[in-house]
Parts: sequence; C-alpha cells; structure tokens
Amino acid sequence: MKVKTSELIGAALDWAVARCERQWTFEPDGLDSYSSDWALAGPIIEREYIELTIDLAWNAAIRGGDKDDIAHGPTPLIAAMRCYVMSELGDEIEIPEELK
Repeated sequence: MKVKTSELIGAALDWAVARCERQWTFEPDGLDSYSSDWALAGPIIEREYIELTIDLAWNAAIRGGDKDDIAHGPTPLIAAMRCYVMSELGDEIEIPEELK
C-alpha cells in the first residue's frame, strides 16, 4: 500500500526508517522505535545533518542537493524521521498492509 511519507507514524514510520538504515528484519512490536527513542534517532539526526525547529509543529529539514527535504510532526523525532525517510525514499512509499 502506498502512503505519503508526511503521514507516516508509529510502526509504519519505524519500518520505513529501518529500511533506510538497511535493517532488513523489523518487528513492529519490537523495541526499535526510531520515532520515539533518541538513542536510535539521535545518531541519524547528527549523521544526516537534520535541522530541527519549532513553530506550531516540529519541523525537520535536510538541505542541499537538488532540493530541500522538509517534514513536520507532533514531536521532534517524528518530524526528523519523516524527513530522513523522505530524503531516502521519496514523498510516497510502499509499506506492508499490516502496518497501515
């Protein structure tokens, strides 16, 4: 099923980040929650130079290349991980049906 990267949340977002990280085994009920664990997401944010700002929501940006990738979210980690997935996989991605 195709979904907009900007709408990813929870297990679907964590699954997409795991794909970007070349982590081919992922348990949706497991402990790997990139979207809520700074210990997992922090190194990605630092490595990818993801900028975080806040106004009415959290904003994350990866600048450079042909275009800037910008994502928003209710928390800094959700915004940052959406931005990372967008930069790696695009504005829409195919996710397993069970993660919708």
